[in-house]
Amino acid sequence: LREAFPWDEAPKYLIHDRDTAFHAWATTAPALGINEVITAVRSPWQNAYAERLIGSIRRECLDHIIIGNERGLRRVLHAYVTYYLRSRTHLSLDKDAPITRRVASRTDGTIVTIPHVGGLHHHYERRAA
Repeated sequence: LREAFPWDEAPKYLIHDRDTAFHAWATTAPALGINEVITAVRSPWQNAYAERLIGSIRRECLDHIIIGNERGLRRVLHAYVTYYLRSRTHLSLDKDAPITRRVASRTDGTIVTIPHVGGLHHHYERRAA
């Protein structure tokens, strides 16, 4: 249980669609005190945040990489989440990353590229020579 929920307690709700992958939760969730909330058929907008995140991970990362095993998947996802939070710009944040960055001036040095997710994405910043 500690590995599945690394914080102190299990979540109150599990929101999911009618995918057969969730059938195992039919008995497990109530045993853990989790209430299942099943979205309507063909209604991805009912779980829009998860759909958006999963879509971004798939389109920007997993569609371009061959994953060999669970350890490799965890490593790639960790690298992508780090990139997503620290470097990827978001229009809703005025083209900033969720973990905000300072704006560099022209006097800060030359522009260098920093690869992320094994070179799949890049971050550009100014560094002093």
